[in-house]
Amino acid sequence: MDTVWSLVIDIIVTAGLGFALWAADRRHGKYGIMLPVALGVVVGCFAWIVLIAAGTGYLTGLTWMPWIVPMVLGVAVSFVVTKLVERRREKRDIADLTRVLKG
Repeated sequence: MDTVWSLVIDIIVTAGLGFALWAADRRHGKYGIMLPVALGVVVGCFAWIVLIAAGTGYLTGLTWMPWIVPMVLGVAVSFVVTKLVERRREKRDIADLTRVLKG
């Protein structure tokens, strides 16, 4: 039952950090508010499942892995993907605006 609490805490922390990432980004209008949150939670849950299936939650000295690794991976993936989406969306918006202004 202790490992289930690590999943719950990972989800709460990762979602909170996803909201904070969105709020701190000055160009967050290029993507939705749930993109960093959903990415972080999905990646965090998947990483937690893999780590628990590997047995790291029950091995002495490795019990920190299901607590810390999913949070770090979730936030890192949220940050990287939102930056990629932001750049791609900005290029597409500029191209569309240029096309509309020329036509």
